[in-house]
Amino acid sequence: MRNFSFLVVVGLLLFMASCVSRKTTTVELKGKEPLPGRIIVDTAVLQQAVQEVVKDTIKPDIPLLDTSLIPIAPLLTPEERLAEQKRSGIYKQADWASAIHYDLRKPNFVIIHHTSQNSVAQTIRTFQLEHTQVSAHYVVGKDGQIVQMLNDYERAWHAGRSKWGAVTDLNSVSIGIELDNNGREPFPEQQIGALLVLLDTLKTRYNIPQLNFIGHADVAPTRKDDPNAFFPWKKLAERGFGIWYNEDYLLEPPANFNPVDALKIIGYDTSNLGAAIRAFKRKFIVNKEVDTILTSYDRAVLYDLYRKYY
Repeated sequence: MRNFSFLVVVGLLLFMASCVSRKTTTVELKGKEPLPGRIIVDTAVLQQAVQEVVKDTIKPDIPLLDTSLIPIAPLLTPEERLAEQKRSGIYKQADWASAIHYDLRKPNFVIIHHTSQNSVAQTIRTFQLEHTQVSAHYVVGKDGQIVQMLNDYERAWHAGRSKWGAVTDLNSVSIGIELDNNGREPFPEQQIGALLVLLDTLKTRYNIPQLNFIGHADVAPTRKDDPNAFFPWKKLAERGFGIWYNEDYLLEPPANFNPVDALKIIGYDTSNLGAAIRAFKRKFIVNKEVDTILTSYDRAVLYDLYRKYY
């Protein structure tokens, strides 16, 4: 029974050892404290603890366990986790012969957000905490600083539960851009200028259609309102990023014009029609009340967009 207890203790210690780092490990974030939930362990202390437990458990004539031989799994960095994930996508029972013609995930949309936070540093911190489960490819500061946080070809977690046209997994086909903005203030010229340069680069590099530059509220109208009503969609459309209407020449829609169908054709999910109308009005009917009613002016704007782009 004593030997059995010894084996149980050793097994538990081996299991514990496999869950910690071989060296004292911290996570460096520009001088900040280690992230919550990270385990910081000194192997020498662990091995001493193992010896003490083993001494109290086994008979004196049984040699002590050489704890230096305990396999200790290191903590994985995000890059190492990605490499491990890629390895798991290989079917081990098949022979391997690498093809040369393939693509990584190619972005076909750009989705613009505001951060609802108070600084670029705070947003970066949020995207680096394990429990937040959110990320974006780029963060653009008020001063025009651009921080890239993921490769364009990698899938970020920014759109969440969303839908645009027939696409129900926007994360898999889009680049997410977060603008440093608390959600209640205008966007500085330097910030928009930097965004335009970034959008031009992305549009050229990935051949993203003009119609596919959209906002988070477009794809998630029941949950989101970003970027806020101060965002200059007209300026972006004039540069080829997104759509806008001819404010000086709006026609009255014909009698057979169906605004709900027009919203669907543009891309809005009309399963909650009120939310779709609010998202449309927040984006295009600037400085007017955002409600669920389409006025004659709203219908004329919707008709002009429909004629012009679809």
